[in-house]
Amino acid sequence: MQKKLAEAAKYIQDTKKCSPKVGIILGSGLGAFVDKIENPTIISYNDIPHFHRTTVEGHKGRLIIGKVDNVEVVILQGRFHCYEGLSMDDVVFPTRLLSKLGAEILVLTNAAGGINEKYRAGELVAIEDHINMMAKNPLIGDNDNEMGPRFPDMTKAYCPELREIVKACAKEQNYEMKSGVYAGVLGPTYETPSEVKMLRIIGADLVGMSTVPECIAANHIGMKVCGISCVTNMAAGIENVVLKHEHIKDEALKVMELFSNILLNSVKKFGKL
Repeated sequence: MQKKLAEAAKYIQDTKKCSPKVGIILGSGLGAFVDKIENPTIISYNDIPHFHRTTVEGHKGRLIIGKVDNVEVVILQGRFHCYEGLSMDDVVFPTRLLSKLGAEILVLTNAAGGINEKYRAGELVAIEDHINMMAKNPLIGDNDNEMGPRFPDMTKAYCPELREIVKACAKEQNYEMKSGVYAGVLGPTYETPSEVKMLRIIGADLVGMSTVPECIAANHIGMKVCGISCVTNMAAGIENVVLKHEHIKDEALKVMELFSNILLNSVKKFGKL
């Protein structure tokens, strides 16, 4: 793993020398945020050693190096998922690469189904914790002591300080951002109404098919993690609708400007930490 990460990092550094403070992974329909980045250098996933191509619509498969004010960032426009037939190591390889490049803070974003009935489609929610329902973990197997400890603490998997910064930046946009617990499921099927009821009972406010593996890997390495979900639909059984991926993209686009402004201002403040 370390050899693969070194090869991927060398390719990127040879393409564009960088020392990012913040890494960002953009979820379904949220990729337009990269239009706000200053002096971007764009690298296709197809060109990065040991990366896979993205297969999900709404995930362009590009790594972007640039700046937000004076804060250097590296952005992953699109992510990998286990349901694409990939191993957990493949799914979290980009997260580990961001750390290898120097990122100390990781911002995870996603499109999610709303389980909490106080939510509505189009809302942005700060992730305060997660429940791993994937029956998988990226740390299974021999531990790499160079990366982190065998048993990493996940008590504050989503850094409270970063979350409060995001919520404060939302307030500056006259937007009251809620906090919630994200349940990560394997997919690719959407959940059944009974599964949604179960997730609500065990304390989940949101559900999606990503984010949890990257959060675990990032905490293992020692990165501070911040999570933002865009509620693109209410989860199965709450509303009498058929869930479709294209609807998710449409809802994400509706809040793109708000999402981008909150994230831009948050990154500026992260750079001062």
